[in-house]
Amino acid sequence: MGKTHTITLIPGDGIGPEVTDAVVRILEATGVKFSWERFAAGAGAFEKHGEYIPKELVASIERNRVALKGPVTTPVGGGFPSINVTLRKKFELYANFRPIKNLPGLETRYPGVDLIIIRENTEGLYVGLEHEVVPGVIESLKVITEKASTRIAKFAFEYAAKHGRRKIHAIHKANIMKMSDGLFLRCARDVSKGYPDIVYGEHIIDNTCMQLVMNPYQYDTLLLENLYGDIVSDLCAAFVGGLGLVPGANIGAEASIFEAVHGSAPDIAGKDIANPTALLQSAILMLHHLNEAAAADKLMAALEKTYVEKKTLTRDVGGSAGTRAFADGVIAALG
Repeated sequence: MGKTHTITLIPGDGIGPEVTDAVVRILEATGVKFSWERFAAGAGAFEKHGEYIPKELVASIERNRVALKGPVTTPVGGGFPSINVTLRKKFELYANFRPIKNLPGLETRYPGVDLIIIRENTEGLYVGLEHEVVPGVIESLKVITEKASTRIAKFAFEYAAKHGRRKIHAIHKANIMKMSDGLFLRCARDVSKGYPDIVYGEHIIDNTCMQLVMNPYQYDTLLLENLYGDIVSDLCAAFVGGLGLVPGANIGAEASIFEAVHGSAPDIAGKDIANPTALLQSAILMLHHLNEAAAADKLMAALEKTYVEKKTLTRDVGGSAGTRAFADGVIAALG
């Protein structure tokens, strides 16, 4: 009898519950045993519990140390803080990990892309430390520390060394932000000295965006601060078909959350047309994290077979199947 993995499940809102249900069904078809603790977050949780992130949800993640999360709507320009950012800060999920790789059978403008985006997840402008200095003047604080910069650099180089990645570029704007981005670079350089077999380089963020669009194949692994990583990882997702296809993982020392990085798409919620691929690929990362490598590889092969055969693809990738039919197709491909 294999181990049963107890996972905190956050279905999210909009299309979240649909894609989450599909992925849970697929995961259970792998033969790996799961026990799910399901919780709402965001506006739905506030309506029920008076909290955007219920205490029971926090306790579940603390207990299980692994969560699978669907998309949660974040209000723009007001409302409650981002659930994603709040959970990352709460559990110090310091490494945002996003592999960018083409799915076979799906035509894109950039075939054969294979990138790893590693983003510092706990500080910098993205965390939203803001206040009003005087009426009409807002100050946003960018805090960069040696501890966090060194920690994410070590994560990147350790991952590269373990998985045979041979090149890391640290991405920065140290020509302008000489102290904050300069510190980030110094930490990356110091860590790089311990990995002589990995080629280390540095590119300025704006040039990186141009270089990526011109030739993404020149890069292997990108190491970025929080805000730069948020922007570049979305840019790179376009190389392989968009945010609806790429996985995301937020890794910490005490907990990890695996999530779809796309939006909640409330306009198509409940219509059985959403594509579960992003969350499914995130679940595959979760299987690796749980040391279920055989199941992860088998599921990835089934997903790739589904895309190659094209029989049960959703509309956004050229098919005509619904969310449930897509899940049925992947389960059939599992054998």
